[in-house]
Amino acid sequence: MKGLERQEGYRQQGLYNPRLEHDACGIGAVVDIRGIQSHQTVDDALKIVEKLEHRAGKDATGETGDGVGILLQISHRFFKKAAAACGIPLGDARDYGVGMFFFPQDTLKRNQAMKMFEVIVAKEGMEFLGWRTVPVAPQTLGRKALEKMPNIQQAFVRRPDGVARGLEFDRKLYITRRVFEQSNDNSYVPSLSSRTIVYKGMFLVGELRRFYLDLQDPDYESAIACVHSRFSTNTNPSWERAHPYRLICHNGEINTIRGNADRMSSREETMSSPLMDHALDKVYPVVNPAGSDSAMLDNALEFMLMSGMDLPLAVMVTIPEPWMKDNNISRAKRDLYQYYAIMMEPWGGPAAILFSDGDTVGAVLDRNGLRPSRHYITQDNKLILSSEVGVLDCDPARIVKKSRLQPGKMLLVDTVQGRIIDDAALKEDYAARQPYGEWLDRGLIRLQDLPIPNRKVPSYTKQELTRLQKAFGYSYEDVKSTILPMARTGQEPTAAMGTDIPLAVLSAQEQPLFSYFKQLFAQVTNPPIDAIREEVVTDTTVYLGNDGNLLQETLENCHALQIQRPIITSVELMKIQSMAQEGFHVETVSILHYKNTPLRRAMDHLFVTVDRAYRNGANIIILSDRGWTRTMWPFPPCWRCPGWSAT
Repeated sequence: MKGLERQEGYRQQGLYNPRLEHDACGIGAVVDIRGIQSHQTVDDALKIVEKLEHRAGKDATGETGDGVGILLQISHRFFKKAAAACGIPLGDARDYGVGMFFFPQDTLKRNQAMKMFEVIVAKEGMEFLGWRTVPVAPQTLGRKALEKMPNIQQAFVRRPDGVARGLEFDRKLYITRRVFEQSNDNSYVPSLSSRTIVYKGMFLVGELRRFYLDLQDPDYESAIACVHSRFSTNTNPSWERAHPYRLICHNGEINTIRGNADRMSSREETMSSPLMDHALDKVYPVVNPAGSDSAMLDNALEFMLMSGMDLPLAVMVTIPEPWMKDNNISRAKRDLYQYYAIMMEPWGGPAAILFSDGDTVGAVLDRNGLRPSRHYITQDNKLILSSEVGVLDCDPARIVKKSRLQPGKMLLVDTVQGRIIDDAALKEDYAARQPYGEWLDRGLIRLQDLPIPNRKVPSYTKQELTRLQKAFGYSYEDVKSTILPMARTGQEPTAAMGTDIPLAVLSAQEQPLFSYFKQLFAQVTNPPIDAIREEVVTDTTVYLGNDGNLLQETLENCHALQIQRPIITSVELMKIQSMAQEGFHVETVSILHYKNTPLRRAMDHLFVTVDRAYRNGANIIILSDRGWTRTMWPFPPCWRCPGWSAT
C-alpha cells in the first residue's frame, strides 16, 4: 500500500496523528469444526456482529459507523454461479483466487488500476480470468460513508499448472498483491486469496448484511466466519481500516507497535526463506507504516506465513504467553519461547485476536488477559466465540462446553482434520520439533555469567559530579526530589498526580532532550500495568548481538547476549566492553563533537562511524558520552545549549 498515507484519512491533519491510532472493538466467530460449509454459519456470524452495536462506534449523527466486516471461506458454490453470470469460467474449488478491491470512483483512475493489476498477474505467471462488479446497496449507507465509498470489484485469477492448491497458490497471489500495492496509490486490496475473502466497510453493524448482497445469497456457504465491529476511540474511520484484515481481526491495541514495526523493518536484512527469497524485493517492506496497529500485525503474520512458518506458530511468536517467570511451564515449551524471543520481541498490549487462513481458525489472548473472549462448543460441532456472551441465541441443552480464553493461551480449530487442538498439545508439538534447549545451551550467553574485568569503575569528585549534572540538564529539584530519595530508599518517590510543569516544547526553561519525547513513553493500558507487582507477566529482557534469521530454525539464531533488564550498572557495562567470546565484537563509539558543530553534521558523522564499525564486524556498539569538556560536547542534553546550532 505504498503511498496510502497520502490518501485522505492517513495524513496528519491538525492535532490528528495517524501514528496514535488505537481501538476497542468487538469480535466474533462461528466455525463448523468438521469443515462443513453452510449459509447458516454466515448468517450466525452476521447475527453476532449485529449484536455488538455497543462495541461499534458511530458518528455524531448516528448514520455512519466506524467499520464492520466479515472474513469467510471462498464459497465455490456461490462464486461458480456469480462468475458464470459474468462469463468467467472458474474450474474446480481452489483452482482460482478471488480478490476484493476498493478502487477509486474516478473512472480513469479505476481503469488504470484495473489494467495494472491484470498486467502484474500476467507478469507473475498467472492467468487473469475477469472482473466482477460486487452488487451493493449504497442507499443503506450514512452520508459520510457514501461520500468515501470506493468502487468495489472482485478479480478472478487462475491457479497455474504445477502450483499446488492452498498455501503455495496463495503465496503467488500474495506476491502479486504486494507488487500491485507498491505500484498503485489509489486502490486498496482487502483480500486476495484462494481460500478466504473479506467483506468490510465503513458501516453500522446492521449495514454489513444489507450492503453486500452476496452475504444475503443462500448459496454463499462457509465453514468459517470471523466478524468484527470497530470502535475507534481516537481514530479516523475509513473503509480500509475496518477489520478483518487478510488474516486477523483484533479487539484491543498493540501498545508497542512503533518498536515492533521498526524492528520488523530492521530485520529485513537478515530474513531469508527458500520459499520467498526470489521475491523479497517485491514484498518489502513487510510492514506498511501507514496502517493501524492491527494492520501492521497482520502484515507481519502474513509475511511469516507466506515464508513457511505455520500461522499458529507465528501468532505464538508475536503474542507469547508469560513464560519467563512461569514455574509451571514445561522446559521444552520454555526453550521454544526463549529461542524465538531472541529474534522477535512481543507485540504487547491488551489484545484479543481472531485469525484464520481458511483451513484453520484460532484465537489468542494477550498475556495479561485484558480483553475478554468467551466461547461455546455445541452438540452439532459448532464453535461460537465472541468478546461477550449472549451474542447468539443458543439452546443451553445443545451446549457441550462453555469456556473462555485464558491469558496467553490459544484456541485452534483445524477444519481439515475436524478437531479442536488443545493449547498445551499444540505448543508442546511445536516445542518438540527442534532441539531448542540444546541450541540455547550452546549459543546463548547471559550477562550475569560474564567475568568481571579487573579494573575500577569510573568515579567522580563532588565538583566533577556537579559539573556533569549541570552539563546534562539536571536541576536542583531533580537531584533533591527524585534522585536522592531513590538512592536512599531504593523506591520511586511519591508525587502529586497533577503537574504544573509545561510541556518541554512550550517551556521557557532549559529542558533535557528526553523531556521532549517522554510523551512517547506514556502509552497506557486499561487497566494500568504495574511492572513490579505484576512481574509474572512483565518481561524486560534485552538481547544483543547478530540478528538471527526469523524464518529458518538454526543454532546460529541463538548466538546472542541476554541482559535481564534494559538499564545496566557500570560493572555490567564493563563486562560487555570486555567480552571475549567467539562471535561477539564490541566497539565503543564516542558521541562527542566540537560544540560549534551543527547537530545535523555531527549526527551524519556519527552514522558514518557506526556504519564503519558495523562493516568491520561489530555486532554490539556502545555509544559513549564520556570525556565531556568545554569544547567537546555530547549530543545536547537540551535544545537551547549556548553555542549549539540545529542547522
